[in-house]
Amino acid sequence: MYTQDPLFWRAGAFATTAFMAAVLAMLTVDTLRQISPGGAHVPSYSVINHEITYQYDPALKQYGPKVGGEDLLFGRSYTDEEASALIARGKLVIQSRACIDCHTFFGNGAYYAPDLTRAWMDPKWAIYAGPKRSEKIARFLMNPLRLGARAMPNLGITRDEAEAVVAYLKWMSSIDANGFPDRFGAPVGAEQ
Repeated sequence: MYTQDPLFWRAGAFATTAFMAAVLAMLTVDTLRQISPGGAHVPSYSVINHEITYQYDPALKQYGPKVGGEDLLFGRSYTDEEASALIARGKLVIQSRACIDCHTFFGNGAYYAPDLTRAWMDPKWAIYAGPKRSEKIARFLMNPLRLGARAMPNLGITRDEAEAVVAYLKWMSSIDANGFPDRFGAPVGAEQ
């Protein structure tokens, strides 16, 4: 009987492994295309030159980021290369200050402080009078005020580092995360 032959099972194992490796390779290539800057769900870094809002999509029955017209960050237009370098620096600042020890990004991290996935579009920034949103966030990062139940420590962030973090937060807010965080941007009491 062929099922008693170890070569049968060995050949089956090799064939299954080879097939699954090919499937995994195809899925990896497709996933990388979807999550790379400039891909279907992740805008290029130069999106920081545009307005980013959150709108309800009735077809998907969820809120999502919408990229609009020109809205320059700190009054400056960044080329793709400049935006890429600025966002890379912002990510390094976030990593060097261990922000994930208190905050979450796309649901990953600690839950001590607010999720920063959509921090750029947080309506709290519009409440406070004064300069544009980018300037408000940069000033807050350099000299944190107590805005909620827990105070953010002063992390010694310089002006250049603050601008880089603001660029990173703005770019991150433009990423289509399939409705995450749930109901962000929904008016209080709104039904979905």
